[in-house]
Amino acid sequence: MNWERVRLGEVCNMKSGGTPSRKKSSFFGGNIKWCKISDIENATEGIVYDTEEKITEEGLSDINGRIFSEGTLLLAMYGSVGKVAFINERMSVNQAILGINIKNLDILDSKFLYYWFIGERRNLLNKAVGVTLKNISKGIVESLTIPLPPMSVQKEIVEKLDKAAAIREKSKVLLAHYDALAESLFIELFGDPISNEKGWEKTNIKDICDIKGGKRVPLKHKLVKYDTGLPYIKAGNIKNGKITLDDLEYLLPETQKMIARYIVDEGDVCITVAGTIGNVGIVPKELDKANLTENANKFVIKHEERLSNYFLCYLFQTEFIQEQIRKRTMAVGVPKLAIFRIEELEIPLPPLSLQVKFAEMVENIEEQKARAKAEIEQSEAVFQALLQESFG
Repeated sequence: MNWERVRLGEVCNMKSGGTPSRKKSSFFGGNIKWCKISDIENATEGIVYDTEEKITEEGLSDINGRIFSEGTLLLAMYGSVGKVAFINERMSVNQAILGINIKNLDILDSKFLYYWFIGERRNLLNKAVGVTLKNISKGIVESLTIPLPPMSVQKEIVEKLDKAAAIREKSKVLLAHYDALAESLFIELFGDPISNEKGWEKTNIKDICDIKGGKRVPLKHKLVKYDTGLPYIKAGNIKNGKITLDDLEYLLPETQKMIARYIVDEGDVCITVAGTIGNVGIVPKELDKANLTENANKFVIKHEERLSNYFLCYLFQTEFIQEQIRKRTMAVGVPKLAIFRIEELEIPLPPLSLQVKFAEMVENIEEQKARAKAEIEQSEAVFQALLQESFG
C-alpha cells in the first residue's frame, strides 16, 4: 500500500490537559467531567461517557481552561502509553493525556485515526522514555507519519474494523455476564453473608481449617523460567479465584529438597498474605505437589463433610470476608496478614449439599467462560490481523 504519508502534526491539532492543585479541595467535586487514563482504560467501545472525578469551574480555571470538545480523540502519554478513546461530550482531561482534533475531516476520518493509533501502539511504547513511568511527548506524537488513503478507502477500512471490533466486544460482554452470573447464584443460594438472613451456622476458620504457610526460596538459590517439573507458586499466580500457570517459575531439584515440605495439593485453597492481601485461588491438577511462596498460605479443610473448597474460595472473594481481612491486615511497611488473624475470620456454614450444588453450577459456568475466552482470543487475533493488513 503505497499511500501518501503525512506528519500527524500537519493534519491534527493537539494539546495536553492539566491537573488542578490537589491542595485545594474547592477545585474538585464540581460538575465538569475530568478524564484520567483510568477512564480511557474503562471506556465503553472506545468512548469515554463518564469520569471517576469531576472538577469545578475554579479547578478548570487553575489549568487555564483546558477543555476539549465532543469527539476529541484522547491519547494516553503516561503509563498506559498509546491507549486511545473518544469523548462523547465536552470535558477536561489531566496532564497525562493528549487531546487530538483533526484539522480537515474531508481528508482524514476520525475513526480511521483511532484504529491507526491502536495499530501504532507498539511503536509508541518503543518510543516511550522513563524508568518508573514510561511516557511520550506531544512532539513525538506530532512527528509520527500516518498513511492517507482516499476517504473512500478510509471508510472501507473503518467499516471492516468496526465489524471485527464488535465481535470482540460481544465476547467480552459475554464473559462479564458469566462473572455476574456466578455472583448472583451465590447470593441466590446463600443470601448476603453480611446480614446472614438465612441464619446459617457461623464458625471461625480455625475451627474448620488448618492454615499452613509457604516457604521462600533459600538465599543464593534462584527460580528458573524453564520447566524442571518442580513448579513454584508465587503470589502473582493467585488471583480471581484461580491459581494460574501464567508466568510460572520453577525450582531446581537441589533447591526443592530444601523446602520439600511446603507443598500444596490439588484442590487446596490458597490466599495471598503479603503485599497484595486476600487474593485466593484453587490449586489445579497441573500444580499438584507444587511448592508455595512464603507470601501465601493454604487452607487444609479438617471437616470435609461441612465445607467445600469451591464455597470457601468464592466466599473469600466476597466483600464480607475482604472487609474482615482489611481490618486484620498489618499496614506497617509491606502489608501482611498473620496466620492467627486468618484463623479469627468468621464464616457462615450452609449445608454441604448446597455448597456442592453451587460448586457444580460454578464448574459449568467456568466451562462457558473458557469458551468465551477462546472466542475472545480468536476475535482478537482476527482484529490484529486486520489492523496489520490495513496499516502494514
